[in-house]
Amino acid sequence: MSTPSTPVELTVVDTTSAPWQGFPVEFIGANLEHVPLVDDPDTGMMVLKMVYRAGFTNPWHSHSCAHGVYVLEGVLNTHQGDYPAGSFVWFPEGGVMQHGATQDQDVTFLLITNKPFDIHFVGDGSDPDAPTM
Repeated sequence: MSTPSTPVELTVVDTTSAPWQGFPVEFIGANLEHVPLVDDPDTGMMVLKMVYRAGFTNPWHSHSCAHGVYVLEGVLNTHQGDYPAGSFVWFPEGGVMQHGATQDQDVTFLLITNKPFDIHFVGDGSDPDAPTM
């Protein structure tokens, strides 16, 4: 079989050696660690490798995008329960949620969005549709 004249260019990231970057979340004073993997300029979809350190919880918030979390190591703690490594958890657009690590261990995961990422914390005044708790 012959090689096509214009094979697709691959994006490859060695997540074991790529440097962690800060992902600042000003409202809660956090700087979460992540490794960018994909950022699609056409759709805004992105994929990150992230870690929440033991004891961290992202408090009640919502997003305009849906997003999935594939747990690589540790346990993802959410408002609906705990999900161990190998779990894929989908968060629908606009829903109010909490998630983070358990108290005793970090959780490392892939974060996958369906369009540009944003975050609105309950009480921060940025999301008029978010209920107050």
